[in-house]
Amino acid sequence: MLAGPARGRRESLEEAGREPLPPPSPFALNQLEQRVEAARQDYLDALPIAAAVAYVGEDGRPAIDVSNANFKSLAGLPDVPSGTGARAIPLLVGRIGRALAEFLGGIEGSTEFAGDDGNVVGGRFFTVRLSRLKPNSAAERRCLLTLIDTTSQVETEKNLRSEMLRDSLTGLVNRHGFNERVEEALEQPDFLPGSYAILVLDMTRFSRVNECVGAIAGDELLITFARRLFSALRADDVLARTGGDEFGVLLRLDKGIEDALEVARRIKAVLSTPFRLSELEIRVDCAIGCALLTGSEQLAEEALRNAQFAMKRAKASAGIQVYEPLEARAARRRFSIETELRRAIEADELTLAYQPLVHLPTGRIAGFEALARWNHRERGAIAPAEFIPVAEESGLILALGRWAIDSAAATLASWDRKIGEPLPLSVSVNLSAIQIARDDVAGVVAAALRRTGLAGNRLTLELTESAIIQDPAGALKVLEALKALDSKVAMDDFGTGYTSLAYLQRLPIDNLKIDRSFVTGMLGDKDSTAIVRAVLSLADALGMETTAEGIESQELADAAARMGCCYGQGYHLSPPLHADDALTYWVSRSA
Repeated sequence: MLAGPARGRRESLEEAGREPLPPPSPFALNQLEQRVEAARQDYLDALPIAAAVAYVGEDGRPAIDVSNANFKSLAGLPDVPSGTGARAIPLLVGRIGRALAEFLGGIEGSTEFAGDDGNVVGGRFFTVRLSRLKPNSAAERRCLLTLIDTTSQVETEKNLRSEMLRDSLTGLVNRHGFNERVEEALEQPDFLPGSYAILVLDMTRFSRVNECVGAIAGDELLITFARRLFSALRADDVLARTGGDEFGVLLRLDKGIEDALEVARRIKAVLSTPFRLSELEIRVDCAIGCALLTGSEQLAEEALRNAQFAMKRAKASAGIQVYEPLEARAARRRFSIETELRRAIEADELTLAYQPLVHLPTGRIAGFEALARWNHRERGAIAPAEFIPVAEESGLILALGRWAIDSAAATLASWDRKIGEPLPLSVSVNLSAIQIARDDVAGVVAAALRRTGLAGNRLTLELTESAIIQDPAGALKVLEALKALDSKVAMDDFGTGYTSLAYLQRLPIDNLKIDRSFVTGMLGDKDSTAIVRAVLSLADALGMETTAEGIESQELADAAARMGCCYGQGYHLSPPLHADDALTYWVSRSA
């Protein structure tokens, strides 16, 4: 049947009164189809890639109409006769065959995807393109199928990826590869919370070994250490090197956490034998942290951090620690406080509260202790017991200490101006051991005195026994520099540390502050009373004054006064006060 232009020409001839052209004979049609068939074959053979024309056969399944030599070579067949079903060609079984059937049954004009021949070993990979062809007399649904062999590219990418996910020294999976294995475990359909665990191991003394025997011997130790770890694991456990001397293990748990602890104990056991490096025999242990995988919403990196957090806690005992979420939340809160404390110091958002020091024999106010306070605009009041340790750990205590000295001196000078004369008061500021070791405390005090015009004896610096124990000689230099400014020095929380009496005799200390734990127990505990009497006798012998901390009742105040204590401090006498309230309190008590 003729269509299109041929039919139009016949109709135009009839309209002109001429005889129409006779229809072509079957022989002519056969020759035409052969020429078209040959042209299609020539076109396909001219393509540098594997190509074939696929169609939907009479059975409703994809079949190959015509193909080129490249296609036949990839198909592994010497010839692919027209009409060969796709299922008879191994190359078109699997994803490519399914995609071909779906495309022929759909309406898309073209599509492209990555496919393979389905072979696990020695398989080939392709970029597959399907382009719809116009129907002909043989088939309504046809398409051009082309295959671009990407096997070399895929293999190269696989090799590069394998290198990227593997540690070059030990041959183990590296941190990125380990995280991928953890992600795979989390995404398994049968995953249950607690069905997997991560162990993180940190080798003890490795840096010391590296320093003593060199990097090459250190690398040898790492390799041997990794082999020992591998020998302690089960067949399906995953061992990785996640850091310099840190290793990770992914475990499947059949009996819960006990499986992980059992593996950890085996690791400890295999490390008990000394390592031999050249002529040296070295004993190496490790700290082990364990964290359970809790759910598919958890990230692999987060799970690894949990195990690392437990491992850091295990370093103190060189043992095995299991991750506790409450402890981790507390650590995250400390980190958050560190960030916000830095901003608070820079923005001058902290304040000082002033707690009176009362002369017990007369009841007069002798001075105030300046105490840092932080009222967070979102979290509310944050206790000094929470943010002071964070400040010490992060080094922010230096900026915090300088601010406290400057603010306390400025407040005392402002009180003098309000009253119109220098007050018979001093202000005490606490010093941290870190300030003693790392800051120019005397220089900070001297600058504060110059700015405010205060006499040195009106500023008292308080330090704990721990600040002295860490570096007695350094502490002595700092205290002598403070005494050269005529400032006073008090030892806070006396009795809770281990200060040598020889150092106590040498240190220029003006006041011993007796720790509240002894003062509050004086009324009912003979031992506490004996300790307080001993401290009072020692202070008297050394020519020092004393302050009883923790005066929470009148009975304690009376008892401390009878025993000969000079000053008292505590909530019974007065809580810490705002600067203006503290001045008002002094004025009222002085009147």
